[in-house]
Amino acid sequence: MAEKSKMSIVTNGLIKENPVLRLVLGTCPTLAVTTAVSNALGMGAAATVVLICSNIVISALRKVIPDKVHLPCYITIIATFVTLVQMVVKAFLPALDTALGVYLPLIVVNCIILGRAEMFACKNTVVDSALDGVGMGIGFTLALVGMSSMREIIGNGSWLGITIVPESIDRFTLMTSAPGGFFSFGVLMALVVWYETKTNNKIDRKIGCAKKEEN
Repeated sequence: MAEKSKMSIVTNGLIKENPVLRLVLGTCPTLAVTTAVSNALGMGAAATVVLICSNIVISALRKVIPDKVHLPCYITIIATFVTLVQMVVKAFLPALDTALGVYLPLIVVNCIILGRAEMFACKNTVVDSALDGVGMGIGFTLALVGMSSMREIIGNGSWLGITIVPESIDRFTLMTSAPGGFFSFGVLMALVVWYETKTNNKIDRKIGCAKKEEN
């Protein structure tokens, strides 16, 4: 039973509580970096690392951090890991750092990271919080890759930079601009709403640490 519970924590972030398509968090970087699959993978990986690490630390310190200053403490913890990730990306993947631009350091204020700290990490054990970070990170990455695949294939005729649509077929370049981002976002959200309706699987979007569980 415990194993099933652990597995459900990981799988919740994939579809049931997908941070982008179900909780509608982190939409700004989602729309901005999904013009190419490579950018989406880079942002997804960076956010996943920060999610896992910040969830672990916040969960470990959840009984030490005073309720009155928990938000500044969470942001400080998240900012620390974002800085480390940004330094690694700058050192080893400068092209990705340039492509992501300001959206990489802005992971600090990404609603997904802070939302999971408020909703899950401050209420659960370190192991469960780490698993939640893994699931939400993968779910975020899948949403980014889904949107970027749609936009890159239709807009550029390529996927991960590899041409898959013949040059003789005109590109719908609007997909690589802002309207294309909103269109692909809407299409994926519509599919998720359809899935929610079919499975009658509603979610609770309340967040906060007013009532902490004792573990």
